Amino acid sequence: MPRDLAAPGTAPGQLPTPSTLKSHVFQRLRDAIVTGRYRPGDRLNESKIAREFGISRIPVREALMQLQEHGLVMNLERRGMFVTRLSEEDVQRINSLRVVLEAEALKLCRLKISKKDAARLTDIVERMEAWTERTEMDAAALDLEFHRALWESAGNPYLTKALDSIVTSLFAHKALENVSADLKRWMLHHHRALLDVALGNSNIEAEAAIIIHMRTGYNEPERFSSFGLIKTPAAETTSNKGRDRARKS
Repeated sequence: MPRDLAAPGTAPGQLPTPSTLKSHVFQRLRDAIVTGRYRPGDRLNESKIAREFGISRIPVREALMQLQEHGLVMNLERRGMFVTRLSEEDVQRINSLRVVLEAEALKLCRLKISKKDAARLTDIVERMEAWTERTEMDAAALDLEFHRALWESAGNPYLTKALDSIVTSLFAHKALENVSADLKRWMLHHHRALLDVALGNSNIEAEAAIIIHMRTGYNEPERFSSFGLIKTPAAETTSNKGRDRARKS
């Protein structure tokens, strides 16, 4: 059980009110999964989690069910709840949906992003570019923070919900890869190109921008989508060469 699962600085008498308790537990458990504190295949013991939070098992059970709806947890009959394991094909099929949905978020941002959201995204990118070697989880959390901010900036809560539900498990899967600090830094620096598209400072098509970005971490992320029929060798070659150089560092 991660020792820092409960919110930092939260005293026993300062837990969220019952109406938000399930949401609080859900968010803390989700963050623990996405940042790799819980690993794929780990069992999520309802009683232990309840004791960690100092609450009853009911909101924990409800939060675990919500995590299951988001694809982060699977319920194995007579065994309990476990963090979801994704096969490589699962990852690529999720990526094929991500290409379509996140491209739509980029298009909406390009058309109507507010000054406040533009400043928020810019701040995250600047923090990404200032990232230094700490832990893998720090890089993963920063990566997810940017993409969530991008989805929210699109202004369609249903799109945000769909992306959060479908894509979050990918970040949990990716956070556990044993990669060098140079590669993490290289991948974080590639978010500036997405920011330029969102702010209307780049003429590249949204779909192409997402595919190029995703190729920093995956081979052929568009494989199971209609975009898989459209090949852009130059973009793929550039992305793969950069990734290979970073891995050798």
